[in-house]
Amino acid sequence: MSKLNIDQQTIKELFTNKRADFLIPDYQRPYAWDISECHTLWDDIFLFAFPDDDFSKFDPEGDEYFLGPIVTFKNSDNKLEIIDGQQRLTTLMLLLRAFYSFFGNMKDDNSKKTAEDISKCIWKTDEFGTPDTNKLKIDSEVTSDDDKHEFLSILKTGIVEDSQKSEYARNYRFFTEQINTFLVQYPTYFAYLPNRLMNNCILLPIEAESQETALRIFSTLNDRGKPLSDTDIFKAQFYKYYKENNKKDEFIKRWKQLDEISDKIFSSVSGSSMDELFTRYMYYERAKMKIKNTTTEALRKFYEKDGYSLLKKDETLTNLEVLASFWVNVAEQDDSVFSDKVLKNLSVLNYAPNGMWAYLTSVYFMQNKDSKGMLEDKSFGEFLDKIIAFIWAYAIMRPGVNALRTPVYPEMINIINNQKVSFNDYKFDESDVKLALENYLFTNGRPITKSMLAWWMYTNDKQDLFLLDTKVEIEHIYAKKRQENENGLIDKRNLESLGNKALLEKAINIRASDYRFIDKLKYYKGFVTDKGKVREGTKNKELFDLSSNFNDFKETDIIERKNLIISTFIDYLRQNDLLLN
Repeated sequence: MSKLNIDQQTIKELFTNKRADFLIPDYQRPYAWDISECHTLWDDIFLFAFPDDDFSKFDPEGDEYFLGPIVTFKNSDNKLEIIDGQQRLTTLMLLLRAFYSFFGNMKDDNSKKTAEDISKCIWKTDEFGTPDTNKLKIDSEVTSDDDKHEFLSILKTGIVEDSQKSEYARNYRFFTEQINTFLVQYPTYFAYLPNRLMNNCILLPIEAESQETALRIFSTLNDRGKPLSDTDIFKAQFYKYYKENNKKDEFIKRWKQLDEISDKIFSSVSGSSMDELFTRYMYYERAKMKIKNTTTEALRKFYEKDGYSLLKKDETLTNLEVLASFWVNVAEQDDSVFSDKVLKNLSVLNYAPNGMWAYLTSVYFMQNKDSKGMLEDKSFGEFLDKIIAFIWAYAIMRPGVNALRTPVYPEMINIINNQKVSFNDYKFDESDVKLALENYLFTNGRPITKSMLAWWMYTNDKQDLFLLDTKVEIEHIYAKKRQENENGLIDKRNLESLGNKALLEKAINIRASDYRFIDKLKYYKGFVTDKGKVREGTKNKELFDLSSNFNDFKETDIIERKNLIISTFIDYLRQNDLLLN
C-alpha cells in the first residue's frame, strides 16, 4: 500500500517549512488564473478575516478558512513536484509577495515581524533562519509557459514592468491595487489581513511517495482550481519516458506541435482538446487487443494499464502524430489528399447522429494507411459509404449512442484483421426500414434529422462541397408561419416531414424562415438589395433549383419529396449490401 503524508497546515506552516521546495514540473499547464478568480480569492479572504467589516469579530484561535488540497510527491531532486494545486499555490505566492512589497519598508515592530514571516514563506532560509532572496521556495519548469520567468522575477524583486502582460503580471498588479485600497481604508488594522491569511487560512498538503500515486490521488479530487486533464497526466508519463531516454527536448518540441494541432481540430467542453485525439487512438489499440466489450473504459483507465506501458513506446507518440495529421486533412478538406467523393462523404459524416464514426474511421486509417500516411481513395470511399448507410439506418431502427457499440466494435477488429467492414450480423429488413422511415418523426431536435438531410443534399451529383465550418440550420420549405396563417396542411405531421426540410445556411435561414414560399425564393436564389448590396443565394443545389423551377411548394410536393428521399435511402442500403436477402 502506498504511503501518504497528509497534515492540515496553515499557509505559514506549509510555506516556512524547511522541506518546502516546490517545483511546477515541465508537463504542467501554464498559469491560467485571471483577475476574476483572483478577485474571488481576495473577497473570500477579506470576508473571512474581517467579518462584517469588523476586525474584532474574528477569532484568531478558532477561525479557519480552507483553501483546498495541494498534491505533491518528492522527486529524485528532492523537490516537491506539484501535481494538483499549482494555480492556487502560484496565486498565493503572488499575493504574499504583494503584501511583502508594502511591509518590507515599514519600520514599526509589528510590520517588521509580518515582513519577516512573509519573507520566510517566499524565500529559503539559511541555518540561522535568515531569508536568502536569491533562493525562492518555488520554481517553474513548465515547458509551454513562456511567461514563467516573469513569475520568478516578480517573486524575487516585487517589480512589474509596464510592458509585462502575462497573467502573473496582471494578477500581481491587481493584488497590489487591492492592498493599497485596503491600506487607505483600514490603516490601523492593515497588519491583521496578511497575518490572518498566513495563520488561519488552511491548506491540505498531500505528499505521495511517487508520481503515479500522486496522479491517482489527484484523479479523485474535485477542486476549485483548473484541474489537469487526462492528457496532462499522459504527458507526464511520456515526459518521464523520454527524459529517461535522453530525448526530453525532442519530446517537448513534438508535444507542443501536437497540442497546437489538436487545439485547431478538436473541440473540448472540458479537459484538453488532446483528450479527443487520445480517445480516437484508444479505439485502434482496443481493436488490436481484440476487445469487443461494449462497456468502454474511461480514457485514463485504459492508458494507465500496466504502469502506462502504452505511453512508454516510441511508436505511440508517432502514431498519435500521424493520426492527428489525418484529422487535420479532414478538417481542412484537403483535396490533394482526398477525392471530391471522399470529401463529400466526410462532410456528410460531420453531421453524424453520434461520434462513433470518428472512432471507426480512426481505426480504418491507422490500419490501412501507407508509409506516407495516405489511404487508397476508392476503398476509403466505399468504407465511408458503408458506415454512413449503416449508422444512419441503425440510428433510426435502434436509437441510442451506446446501442451502436455492439455492431461497431467487432468491425473495428475486422479492420485490424484486414477484412472489409460488412455488418453481416446486423443487416436490415427492407420493409422494416421503409416503415420506420415513413413513420419516424424527424423533429429538428433529433440529430438524425440533420444527418439525413446532409446525406440527401450530397446525393445530388451537382452539389458543391460545403465547408465544414459552414453554419447550417434546418429549413422548413413550407414555413411554420404559413401553416399558422393559412388553411395549412391537411396532415399537420407533414410539416415536420423530411419532405419539407432541407439544410440552409444560417444567415439565409434567418431571413427566409417565416415567409411564404414565393417570398422565400429570392433568398434561396440570391438578390441585390435596393442599396445595391449583393445577397448570396444558398449553396444547397436542390433549394437553389427550387427557386428557379417552382412557384409554390404544396403538401403534395412534401409527400412526393419524402417518398423520393426514402426510396433513395433504401437503394443506398441495397448498394452497400446492408439489406437482408
